[in-house]
Amino acid sequence: MDSIVRFYRLIEQARLPQRADRFSVGTLPTRASRYCDAVTSAAAFGWWVFPPMDFSLLWDGHEIFWHYDDMEDWMPLTAVQFPGQSARFDAAAPDALKGCSPPFLTVLPEPGIVQIWTGMIARTAPDWSLLIRPLANLPERNDIALFEGIVETDRWFGPLFTNVRLTRTHAAINFRADYPIAQVQPLPRIAYAEDTLNNPAYAPDLGSFNDQDWSDYYEHIVRPNDDPDRAPGGYAIAARKRRRCPMTAV
Repeated sequence: MDSIVRFYRLIEQARLPQRADRFSVGTLPTRASRYCDAVTSAAAFGWWVFPPMDFSLLWDGHEIFWHYDDMEDWMPLTAVQFPGQSARFDAAAPDALKGCSPPFLTVLPEPGIVQIWTGMIARTAPDWSLLIRPLANLPERNDIALFEGIVETDRWFGPLFTNVRLTRTHAAINFRADYPIAQVQPLPRIAYAEDTLNNPAYAPDLGSFNDQDWSDYYEHIVRPNDDPDRAPGGYAIAARKRRRCPMTAV
């Protein structure tokens, strides 16, 4: 496998995952976009995934309904296929898998929670997983909240979906096929392994700082602020140089 991840599109109408941009769909303040590499790097980490069609959900506090343009009226939602997908899946699948197309929308047992399939399956390189999360550095919507999940996509070959909590009742909640619903980010399994997370090192007080720590603090915090002619965004400039020339120490 030449890439860290390969995306498989099962719903042909679905937009392919797109590399997340550094400006959070143009919403970042200009100063952050220009000078804060930490923010722009986080925004660009991973790929955006999209709903495969425009549709709407409506929650009355008890039951969830759904609607799209070709529907005459709102319909109660339990689990539904993407329109026409069952027939397309069965035409392509081996006989043993006919009738096994993943559902597009599924209401989960917990109140107000819907699972939305992106129309994709993902496979990652060995020992790599995908974190599925809300869009990085974008303001949260006031009508939904996304759950985050880590899927070991090197071992599990199934639908790439996100679970959404509806947070508004008695009003339509709209989803657009041309606007990302979630961000997926590659993670090496060692990054979230128990041995990794359970064994951090600590410097518990200032007396624990060694000469190198104090030297680095001076180099990164004190010296730049003592220079009246310094250009803004020094960290961002250095980080960009490292990305262009990864073997060069800056």
